Amino acid sequence: MRKQRRITRYLAIGMVAAAAIGLTGCTAGGSGTTTPDKEGNATLTFLVSESPNLTPEYWDAAIARASKVVPGVTIKKVVGENTPAYAQQLFASGQAPDIFAAGIANGLAQKGELAEYTRAEMEAAGITDFTSGTINGKFYGIPAGAQAIPLVYYNKDLFAKAGIDGPPATYSELLDDATKLKAAGIAPFEIGGGGEDTWATTFTLNAVVAADMLTADKDWFLKREKGEVKFTDPEFVAAAAKVAAITKAGFGDKDGMTRTYADMEQSFFDGKAAMYPMGSWFTAAADAKKLTNIGAFGWPSDAGKPAFPVVSGAGMNVNAKSKNVELAKKWSLAFATDKENMDAGVITDGAISTVKGYQIPENVGTLYKEMVAAYDAAVAEDATVPAWGNTTGDGALPPGFNDKMVAANVDLMTGKTSPEDFAKYLDEQYAAAQK
Repeated sequence: MRKQRRITRYLAIGMVAAAAIGLTGCTAGGSGTTTPDKEGNATLTFLVSESPNLTPEYWDAAIARASKVVPGVTIKKVVGENTPAYAQQLFASGQAPDIFAAGIANGLAQKGELAEYTRAEMEAAGITDFTSGTINGKFYGIPAGAQAIPLVYYNKDLFAKAGIDGPPATYSELLDDATKLKAAGIAPFEIGGGGEDTWATTFTLNAVVAADMLTADKDWFLKREKGEVKFTDPEFVAAAAKVAAITKAGFGDKDGMTRTYADMEQSFFDGKAAMYPMGSWFTAAADAKKLTNIGAFGWPSDAGKPAFPVVSGAGMNVNAKSKNVELAKKWSLAFATDKENMDAGVITDGAISTVKGYQIPENVGTLYKEMVAAYDAAVAEDATVPAWGNTTGDGALPPGFNDKMVAANVDLMTGKTSPEDFAKYLDEQYAAAQK
């Protein structure tokens, strides 16, 4: 289950670090970090999260590989909750390690707590995607991995059954396909999310806004942050109206709004709907089942420009008060661009490597390969846009706003509120969250 996606989980090394156990090991800010000796050797502390997937052995091996690339570094592993909230506590108490494995930048960078990476440093390490992740235009994490949130996954067999020979190129074609599917007795979309999983309802909104607004203006949410545009502006209201119209037309799975995230995924696997707006991590789930009848496309705009919303990883943050900032950055770049680390994210979470020359593992499935090919094409055409509901830093949604938007979006999709009132409510909640 991906409930944490709604509060944005960031790729630290091309994979996602899970919450873990209580803090153990040495801490930075005194005994946890050392000044290099005459030979240039130094000890750095590194906060990680251990879990059934990310075992102690996994971290130890990954740390050893990076340390081979940067001689003279000894890493003291610190095990704890690798989350932004926990990082805030560590900095406040003077216990912050030298390096953090997961994205913690927003809130700390503005206070001068984190060291900055220059774009030149990251490009020298092979980083190629800078779609998102800046704070005041500066980088405090390494975007070595990315995710597309969302794409639209479709069942090729159900499309063929309804007489559809491929994915739609325009929004008009998308509606035509939905009409054909419904006429064939097939639910066009698996959209919704019930109970604790109402966060999943926003993927359709995310997709429409990306296609209709961000393909025209990638900086729309940065402008919203500055108060230069509002949700009540015509372009956002029109996007919200499309979301409301899809459910009003009966294009969704009738039980979608009550399904859990896991049940929605299974329903799509079971062929109960033809299209499924979801993040790129879905490719790992589909390929694990060795399915070959699923494809992917970007939600199309009216003009036929598909949206490929991307959130770049923001992990491997470095403590600005470390006695070895430059060494910590160098080691972090080696860790973030390690092939075995990136392979783990690809296989387990459908992560997209953004490191030049990276070769995906041979055992990945066909859907993942198709998704990455679409990503590469979008990058080549400068057609990626920020995954606005999931990004942090510049243009990010303010703290607490997302939960309000999720609840209001359910009302929009169920017809309890109008697109106009939805947009007005979002402006009110956005202003409150910015205070």
